[in-house]
Amino acid sequence: MTERPDAENSRDANRPETVAWEIEVEAVGPLLASSSDALLLDCREPDEFQFARIPGSRLIPMNEIPARLDEIAAYRERPLIVHCHHGGRSLRVVQFLRKQGFLQAQNMKGGIDAWSCRVDPTIPRY
Repeated sequence: MTERPDAENSRDANRPETVAWEIEVEAVGPLLASSSDALLLDCREPDEFQFARIPGSRLIPMNEIPARLDEIAAYRERPLIVHCHHGGRSLRVVQFLRKQGFLQAQNMKGGIDAWSCRVDPTIPRY
């Protein structure tokens, strides 16, 4: 599905280090709380966002991201956490964003469903 670079073979002297492709849901809250420079990007559809959302997240549906990259350009070198329902769509978005130079883009493993189960049970599950 998504090729993840091998740390040993993917280093390029001209490129800055990248962060891990995925981040555990339990690590997202502290990251967002400690960094005003971080963005939590929700790539689900508007009806999903309307039903359940993580406070502070920003909605840009997956199919709109290529046309709306300018809206998140400031996060090219900042923490950018992407989530969806279970983590599949957001992993594809992270792959796309990394190819566009967003080297700190990370997928929130398990998506909003894992967030609801393990971080904030007040967020509705669907």
